[in-house]
Amino acid sequence: MISNVIKPTISLVKLAHQLIKDKVNPGAVAIDATVGNGYDTRFLLDLVQPDGKVFGFDIQQAAIDSARITLQEHPALACLTLIHASHVDMGTIVPDLDRGNIAAIMFNLGYLPGGDKRLVTQTETTMAALTSASALLSANGIITILAYPGHDGGAMETDHVKQWCLGIESEHFQVSRYENQPDNPAAPKLFVVNKIG
Repeated sequence: MISNVIKPTISLVKLAHQLIKDKVNPGAVAIDATVGNGYDTRFLLDLVQPDGKVFGFDIQQAAIDSARITLQEHPALACLTLIHASHVDMGTIVPDLDRGNIAAIMFNLGYLPGGDKRLVTQTETTMAALTSASALLSANGIITILAYPGHDGGAMETDHVKQWCLGIESEHFQVSRYENQPDNPAAPKLFVVNKIG
């Protein structure tokens, strides 16, 4: 059973960053499973530089292009690999050397801010990507999943994420859920999966 819903005093994005910051050191490997405009990607680059790696996935070329613009001046650009592909493909695209060594994987579901709101993450591919992510994770690694039930199809995706989290929770994975507005079913929800040992 997922730990009781926790109501944080900061935004869910900031909370995800804070929890990841505690787990990712310079030289680590991380994945941004949904690059969007590149803000989480930049956050991960800041943590892993100067010699770590960040793999960024997005199915929309517009997102990859936007992230390139956001990150073009970043001093650790050499640590970044942007991949125009669905996050469902991370299990086959991430190099063998890095499998089982990923310190953090971030999912920010929904649509590209400023983009076409009809193009959203899909439940089926998100579930497959989460399963791949859990297999890629290092010991003591973390997955954060920010889900948005308020958009079209988002409630079903969020419910499936919750069920996936219930299914993975074991002696190997601990799951927590955070909501700023627990009484609002349409409000964003943050699921955090920590791999134990």
